[in-house]
Amino acid sequence: MSIFKTNMMIRSLSTSATAAQLVKPPVQVFGLEGRYASALYSAASKSKTLDVVEKELSQFQQNIKSDAILKEFIINPTLKRNLKADALKAVATKTNLSPTTSNLLGLLAENGRLDKLESVINAFKIMMAAHRGEVTCEVVTAKPLDQAQRQNLEAALKKFLKGNETLQLTAKVDPALIGGMVVSIDDKYVDMSVASKVKKYTELISATV
Repeated sequence: MSIFKTNMMIRSLSTSATAAQLVKPPVQVFGLEGRYASALYSAASKSKTLDVVEKELSQFQQNIKSDAILKEFIINPTLKRNLKADALKAVATKTNLSPTTSNLLGLLAENGRLDKLESVINAFKIMMAAHRGEVTCEVVTAKPLDQAQRQNLEAALKKFLKGNETLQLTAKVDPALIGGMVVSIDDKYVDMSVASKVKKYTELISATV
């Protein structure tokens, strides 16, 4: 997407006079959803409604998951774009959504991109987490971590953080790992699982046969 188109998107989302001046998010998210989320971040930053927009979109995301009719309306490709845009503007007015959130829903509807709404919301959440100095970390182990193991792991991971950063740790279980763990922290990935070692040794053995 060109700078001109990006500025046009920002102008569509923003309600301020300095709409075309991009406020860059603290982290870049690629893809179409990343471009919409970046424009949203810029617009919400200018209007000082970052937290409000995040809260509204999180609630809207939950509504989509719990309301089958709303979900069908969002993903149905046969409905006309202007019909969706008008309906969402009415919903935004009825539920007192901020102008920036309302503009996002309308813009996605008008551009036929409502199928990307959840991805845009998730991309915006990533940007907001970085804005707050949160570092997301996912740990996958073969068996659930007990409280002591989790605390020790958190203490070790926090050593890699900068002074103003906080750790947001998510633990998952995958028995296929056999043992050890797989750690993903931001864009870094470390596989310390037994399964990966078995695979590596198997490949080495196969190569020598």
